[in-house]
Amino acid sequence: MKVAEVFKQCVEAMRAGKLIVREGRNEKEFHFQNWFVDRLDELGMEAEIPGRISYPDFWLVDALDGFELKALGYPGRNNNFDCNSEVPRGGHGERTVYYVFGRYPKNPDGNSYPLLDL
Repeated sequence: MKVAEVFKQCVEAMRAGKLIVREGRNEKEFHFQNWFVDRLDELGMEAEIPGRISYPDFWLVDALDGFELKALGYPGRNNNFDCNSEVPRGGHGERTVYYVFGRYPKNPDGNSYPLLDL
């Protein structure tokens, strides 16, 4: 199952301390997506990126699975999340969509920082 492989790779990368890297302090959205794409690359999985502000964020090329990522600064919201693209529903057309939530330090010292939990 491809999704289990992706989740395992993400957990192993988090435990190994592979850092999220943002291009600059003003980048607020794509740093976690870039970290996730690195995990897919490590697995040799090809993903299609339909475009920014699209749903879901990534499709696996050789499977009917997609991933919608949500990055949250911690400490921050605990009881809710925003959903500015699509209401979570677990599917899109014939594909299954998996939500990937990642928390990172809300006010990191620099542009590289750990993923706190997944």
